[in-house]
Amino acid sequence: MNPVELMQKGGPAMWPLLFLSILSVSTIIERLWFWGQILLKSNAATNRILDMATRDWDMAGRIAAEHQRLPIARYLLAPLRLPHPDPEIFHLSLESAADDQLALMRRGDKILEAVIALSPLLGLLGTVLGLIQSLGSIRISDLGTSSTAGVTLGIGEALISTAAGLIIAIVSLAFFRLFQGFWFNQMRVFRKAGSELEVIYRQRWFEEEERTYAAPAPLPDSALLPAETAPQA
Repeated sequence: MNPVELMQKGGPAMWPLLFLSILSVSTIIERLWFWGQILLKSNAATNRILDMATRDWDMAGRIAAEHQRLPIARYLLAPLRLPHPDPEIFHLSLESAADDQLALMRRGDKILEAVIALSPLLGLLGTVLGLIQSLGSIRISDLGTSSTAGVTLGIGEALISTAAGLIIAIVSLAFFRLFQGFWFNQMRVFRKAGSELEVIYRQRWFEEEERTYAAPAPLPDSALLPAETAPQA
């Protein structure tokens, strides 16, 4: 049975199911490309940024800016671009950036959730409509006669839409769970990288504070003047 015949025998519900399948496949392909880029490049970019932050804070910000296509780099860049922030402000900047980037990384999940919910229902609706059409013309007096021979075939064709809806929902659910696993893993990566960067910054902050307080206070101008000669008797 070719796809055209399948669409015809499945009934009118096959058209919205076709639309949902195209929507699901396009979302899955886009998400696979997105997560592939993250899994291949995020670790190297994160290690470069954190390693440079221990030596040159400004250079670490420039490296993060070079990798802005990666969510982890945009996350670390948010506090790195602040000019000498207080440690509390630094922490708040990390939290705010994490919320934004983690939310953006879940793009497409709502589409897959909608496909998972709607596909079985549309398939069941198509089956019910097909059964109504197949059984609607049968009279009780026709039972057991040759006039009901096509009913079995009609019922089988009506179940095509249910099968199609279940297949679409199962495939979409499998990839949805896969993307959720990637997202939870990235959440742990964000937490670890953010904690390491915050520790590095707090160490730099306290070292600068110690140097500031340890520096000798400047002498007043009067102390720099030569002592007056005592008057002679």
